[in-house]
Amino acid sequence: MNKKHLAVYAGVAVLFAAAGAYTGMKKEAAPITATAPAGVTGPVQTLLAQTMPNAAGKATPLAQYQGKAMLVNFWATWCAPCVQEMPELSALSSGEAGKKLQVIGIGIDSPTNIAEFSAKYKITYPVLVAGMSGTDLSRQFGNVNGGLPFTVLIGADGQVRKTYLGKLNFDELNKDLASL
Repeated sequence: MNKKHLAVYAGVAVLFAAAGAYTGMKKEAAPITATAPAGVTGPVQTLLAQTMPNAAGKATPLAQYQGKAMLVNFWATWCAPCVQEMPELSALSSGEAGKKLQVIGIGIDSPTNIAEFSAKYKITYPVLVAGMSGTDLSRQFGNVNGGLPFTVLIGADGQVRKTYLGKLNFDELNKDLASL
């Protein structure tokens, strides 16, 4: 192949890339809606109706946490703030607060990535694998843009007490936990 052909092919590739980028920027994203199982009416009920595999692949029904206060943390292995807050979440889970609060990590990532991550780091709370459906679930709790980390504080009565977008401020969280 000569230099003239190579230049033409490169020019065509650049045009296709530019056209694709332009088209992608001009398209409006379709609204994403997650549907709850039959008879389920709200995000907490939708959450409790789920069964998700843990990092080892074992099915974990979230209904087992019904009636207990929960701190549900949506995260991903590639999300630096998510990973940074995990040691504090582990300390919270294994400390005094963990006696009345169930911390749950819902990974929006592949089962392989979450299994490797969990093997590398010692996390003291259940880490479950939701994949991309976890994003839909977090949107039901008000995480409109699907940002991570996203954490939901749920009272033992099944009511959402507060949601947190971004890395947790543990001083604020501890104050909120005191009101449970």
